[in-house]
Formats: sequence, structure tokens, C-alpha cells
Amino acid sequence: MLPIIQIIVAVLLIIAILFQQRGTALGAALGGDSGGYSSRRGLQKKLFFATVFLGTVFVILALINLL
Repeated sequence: MLPIIQIIVAVLLIIAILFQQRGTALGAALGGDSGGYSSRRGLQKKLFFATVFLGTVFVILALINLL
């Protein structure tokens, strides 16, 4: 049961990471807006906290799985 939960959390973590926007990744290299630091707002902020939470849960499950 624990490995199944860990797989589900891993898939959700991958999805949360992929949904996050890259601020100045390729756009700045091609002359786009390189506005420096921008604060997270709204859905992006919730997605960031969800990613941190899922990452923490994944690490805890991995450590429990070792025991």
C-alpha cells in the first residue's frame, strides 16, 4: 500500500513541477523581458506551496519505506 501512495505522490509532484511557469528561462536569452525578481501571486503561489508540500510528503514516504 505504501509504494502505491508514494507513486501517486510522485506523479502529483511531477505535475505540480511541470505546471509552474518559468519566469525568464528562454525568453530572456532571446531578448524577452528579463525583469528580474517577481513575486508569486494567486494560483502560482498555491502551486509553489503544493510543490513544497508534495516534495516533503514524498521524502517522508521514502524514508518510511526504507524502514
